[in-house]
Amino acid sequence: MHERRVVVAGYDGIELVDVASVTSCLAMANRLGATPAYAVRFATLSGGAVRCDSGLELSSQVALQDVSGTHTLVVSGGLGHAAAAADGGLLAQVQRLARSASRVASVCTGASVLAAAGLLDGRRATTHWHHTAELAAAYPAVRFDPAPIFVRDDHVWTSGGVTAALDLTLAFVEADHGAELARWVAMGMVTYLQRPGNQAQMSMFVRARRPEHAVVRRVLDHVTANPGTELSTARLAAVAGVSERHLTRLLVAHAGQTPARLVRQVRLEAAATALVTTDQAVSSIAKATGFRSGETLRQAFSAWFGISPTQYRTVHRRRTQSS
Repeated sequence: MHERRVVVAGYDGIELVDVASVTSCLAMANRLGATPAYAVRFATLSGGAVRCDSGLELSSQVALQDVSGTHTLVVSGGLGHAAAAADGGLLAQVQRLARSASRVASVCTGASVLAAAGLLDGRRATTHWHHTAELAAAYPAVRFDPAPIFVRDDHVWTSGGVTAALDLTLAFVEADHGAELARWVAMGMVTYLQRPGNQAQMSMFVRARRPEHAVVRRVLDHVTANPGTELSTARLAAVAGVSERHLTRLLVAHAGQTPARLVRQVRLEAAATALVTTDQAVSSIAKATGFRSGETLRQAFSAWFGISPTQYRTVHRRRTQSS
């Protein structure tokens, strides 16, 4: 059978892990019997080497203009993404290859190149959470979502930052060859599981910076300390000492979400923690974290994490036991 050709496009200031996660994952798939196999090439506009944002140099295998066609086009991210997105020659080659590609993808801030090329217009996309606001302002025709690890919109895929490239590529393998090969590739890469695309890039419990606004901090602290209690917008406004409308404005401005969405996220993350750290039944965890029933929790959990509570518990406990 014919090989499935993959081109990873690079530029000066690229992130090496963005590239290596894709190429190493597909090489592992080949070693484990992917048929048709992946034929992967790293390409640059000049055909020469580029300097990664870590300072290392990465040699190109081919010039983009010499690539006649490809099944999958991947544009990686890196600190040089803004300059790359402003390079008309690079954009022209990306547009040309995208016209015939079966799959077009970006890793991390590589989304800025796809957006500048017009390939994300009208689509939902993601990128590294730190750069979402920047790219959303620069490309208003794109619906950027900072939360998911990766997003698939028809044949266009975008992923979050750095190691999310591995999750994205495992999803490619599953789409091309099935879940069993993807599982073996994940094991070969020593990653415990391919994370579902809509799993959050970052838990709100481990974010480096807390909201600077005192009212928002007070509300967040109350919600995280009391997930099983009544947490309506009216109740939170009373805790904060402001009107419901003003509270909503503050949370959207300083936490990036409405009161209802904030409460839902805190409750789901509290439930996820309880699933891994306790032996409580799902119904008991649901009650403790503010859900009406175990079934309500199951539905909300699956929609947020892309996996059922029971599956989440099994996978994460296995990971803990093997570490």
